[in-house]
Amino acid sequence: MATCYRHPSRETGVSCSNCGRPICPDCMTTTPVGMRCPECAKQRTKVVRMRELAKIPRVTYTLIAVNVLVFLTEQGQFTLAGSTIHGSVVDEGFLFREALAHPHDQYWRLFTSAFIHENLLHIGFNMYLLYLLGLMLEPAIGSVRFAVIYFAALFTGAFGVVFSTATASLGASGAIFGLMGAAVVELRARGLSVRESGIGGLIVINLVFSFLVPNIAIGDHIGGLIGGFIAGYFIRTADERRAPALGIAACVLLSAAAVAGAIAVSGATGSGFA
Repeated sequence: MATCYRHPSRETGVSCSNCGRPICPDCMTTTPVGMRCPECAKQRTKVVRMRELAKIPRVTYTLIAVNVLVFLTEQGQFTLAGSTIHGSVVDEGFLFREALAHPHDQYWRLFTSAFIHENLLHIGFNMYLLYLLGLMLEPAIGSVRFAVIYFAALFTGAFGVVFSTATASLGASGAIFGLMGAAVVELRARGLSVRESGIGGLIVINLVFSFLVPNIAIGDHIGGLIGGFIAGYFIRTADERRAPALGIAACVLLSAAAVAGAIAVSGATGSGFA
């Protein structure tokens, strides 16, 4: 195994994405185009190569754009922390348990609820976290894997909502918590410290926030975090065994199981919906 070019006594399987020199965890710097050595990380003039263009987080940018566009179609949304949103987009999109039960069968809410936000603070905070996590995770694992993990966490978060409470839910928080869980898997696989990366603290702070602030769908956050961790583990394990398609397939099955579970739970508890 190669050894770090700055610490010859340390073996490593990671190389700088720019110059190719082997680097240990202490010498790694996370950038939008992968891990870099200290010298390359300090370069101010960046030459964009074709292989680096492939690492642009296109899925992250697309998700942010879609969320913002949906937010602009809502009504009463331009408040800092208010709860006055309304209109057909909101009425037909947000998630609550009874809407999934027969005879309503509004299963699309499991998906659309993740693109509706309540106010400027809500969407601003979620999109900021999505941007940070996307810049870190998508170039490292690839756009397809990133998208699969995001939507797996989205659906497991929705399952967490209907399984834990009948409280209405909306927002991308569950999927974003899932990206945090997947980031933990990826950091550990690369031999990096979850605590020093800031991801560990980010998860703790957001979980504390979720439990302390009223009217937050905690099940969405917990379900998304667990789902993202599991999806990230599936992806990482499949890649290590050189069978990436199996990892993606496992995440699709996880999503399907979450959807089926949400519908089953809603059907068992929603008979009193009027």
